[in-house]
Amino acid sequence: MTFVPGLALARRFHDEVVAPLLTRRLPGLHYAAGLLDGGSELLGLDTARSTDHDWGPRGQLFVADPGDVAPVRALLDAELPAEFLGWPTRFVGGPDVRLGVVDADGDRHGVSVDELGGWLRGRLGFDPLTGVGVSDWLSVPTQRLAELTGGAVFHDGLDGALTATRARLAWYPDDVWRHVLAAVWTRIGQAEHLAGRCAEVGDELGSRVVTAGLARDLMRLGLLAHRRWPPYAKWLGTLFARLPGAAPVVGALSAALGPGGWADRQAGLVRALAAVAGWTNDTGLAAPVDPTVRQFHGRPFLVLDAGRFAAALRAAIGDPALRARPLVGAVDQYLDNVDVLTHPQRVRRVAAAVLPD
Repeated sequence: MTFVPGLALARRFHDEVVAPLLTRRLPGLHYAAGLLDGGSELLGLDTARSTDHDWGPRGQLFVADPGDVAPVRALLDAELPAEFLGWPTRFVGGPDVRLGVVDADGDRHGVSVDELGGWLRGRLGFDPLTGVGVSDWLSVPTQRLAELTGGAVFHDGLDGALTATRARLAWYPDDVWRHVLAAVWTRIGQAEHLAGRCAEVGDELGSRVVTAGLARDLMRLGLLAHRRWPPYAKWLGTLFARLPGAAPVVGALSAALGPGGWADRQAGLVRALAAVAGWTNDTGLAAPVDPTVRQFHGRPFLVLDAGRFAAALRAAIGDPALRARPLVGAVDQYLDNVDVLTHPQRVRRVAAAVLPD
């Protein structure tokens, strides 16, 4: 079978199969459709390798009336074709189609049907159709936001509700943006001196581990400074490298993580720190801060003194309640566990415990 990018395949499957079927059998049905539920194809990053699981002709249908869910599901179960453009439309695997592989002998298709508000609550833990508060923003992983805003809408017959939802989730309000940027700079400030100290006592492995953590934080910070939702680990480097002006920073971080000793590691790290500091200044969210590096308390290694950037961003937050919050940021800035981050209610419980209203 010839590889077709998953987003293009899903769009054609809707336009050429699903939409005509609904028009013919359920005329007058108001629905929205798209591909928004996860997968590399939502970011345009799928390849032929992606087709071995969680991939194929699929999509999501959304209705406003919960009573429409069952008849639409029954129609699709009965009348969707067995294949499309040579690709089987049925999946085998776990109880969720997203756990399966496309297979001609599969027993379930890849088109889900849900009431829109309920589906959004299931993906995010809240319904953005009714508004998005500060606690909502800080309790949703950026991977989920990247999926919802990075996929595609094929049809929006719910008075534009799906399109409006994606627009509402396109980016943080400025004060929340300041807060999450300040939180990353706080993390960096807490660790930027440790790589040098490890190297000074001969702990090269420890120095590399600290440097790798700083590189990850800087990459996420760079994406946030450019108004891009950071994805999960698989695609972090790919999307970071596509940022405008990223090539020198990629080179600097590659040197910092390369086979050289502490001198090479420090040189790459401080170049990356200064560059991303400049990107932070470029956002215009706070008074600019000098992005040059300096010695850490007279010790023989260099740091940015990243807390200066956190302080400037925090001072610019207009919402007094948000300005008073500890700078721990959004939930995936302090939590890195797939089995929590992929379950919105677990995420919200953690976020509520860390930063109670």
